Amino acid sequence: MRPTMKDVASAAGVALKTVSRVVNGEPGVHPATAERVRAAIERLGYSRNESAAVLRRGTTATVGLVIEDVADPFYSGLSRAVEDVVIEHGWLLLSGSSSEEPLRERELVETFCARRVDGLIVVPAGDDHTYLRPELEAGTPVVFADRPPGAGIDVDTVLADNLGGAGEAIRHLMGHGHRRIAFLGDDPGIFTAAERLNGYRQALGGLFDQRLVSMRPPSLEGVRADLARMFALDDPPSALFTGNGRYTVTTLRALAGRRVALVGFDDFELADLLTPGVSVVAQDPAWMGRVAAELLFRRLRGDAGPPEHIELPVRLIARGSGELPPPY
Repeated sequence: MRPTMKDVASAAGVALKTVSRVVNGEPGVHPATAERVRAAIERLGYSRNESAAVLRRGTTATVGLVIEDVADPFYSGLSRAVEDVVIEHGWLLLSGSSSEEPLRERELVETFCARRVDGLIVVPAGDDHTYLRPELEAGTPVVFADRPPGAGIDVDTVLADNLGGAGEAIRHLMGHGHRRIAFLGDDPGIFTAAERLNGYRQALGGLFDQRLVSMRPPSLEGVRADLARMFALDDPPSALFTGNGRYTVTTLRALAGRRVALVGFDDFELADLLTPGVSVVAQDPAWMGRVAAELLFRRLRGDAGPPEHIELPVRLIARGSGELPPPY
């Protein structure tokens, strides 16, 4: 039969309350007594009934995290930072990937809520989050990261400066003599892709040319076709701006060694080892994950202030590719 806390108390020769304090990490127990209780726990093989503990304290000490794709280095970095904060608090993280599918996002959130997570961090795939209203009204704190929630939902949000970072990339290329700058970015329905397009367009001003814009999910065949079309123009681009790390890597493969000035949004592994090194606008996914998780735990501790909307700065790292001059 499974040993109980009462069995531990009897074996250690202490009161039941003393065992409870040791098990729950509460103060007020003499070190020698606590050691005797822990020895009895070890000897009997006692383990706490977590279901009963949850009912007593009214929480599950778990956080739910929904990201786009754990295989994406950006989201794996964000996820690891969230996990680190959760572990620091002695809690457990449940996570899942939406694969950029709104229905999958909702299913994951609803599954986590059914398991009674105490809070949620969501990288949204869709733009309708009205399904969260019952959870929000019930007091479950939610933090959105990387992208904001859909209209009508105002909660804590942690974003990067997508628009400003894109503008910085274009001004950097223009500062090295480029006027024909193409943009290859992800699906414009994605908030970050749309913001980076806006930053690109604003920085170019009157130099903007719709023929130099391609926005769709990255594939090697698609990028090759888009580059071939752009380079066949009478006034082809002399520089490229790529909208995320996966797009940058795909574009480098499609270029097959062709030297074209390039700045990518998002840093990526080995970018500094290529020749030339790849210039990037770098955001910090670990910083974003930590800020989001720490904000969530503030809410879990009772902070009832108005929703915070945090925008983290990005930085341009010049490594050589963005500094190549025009070929004329």
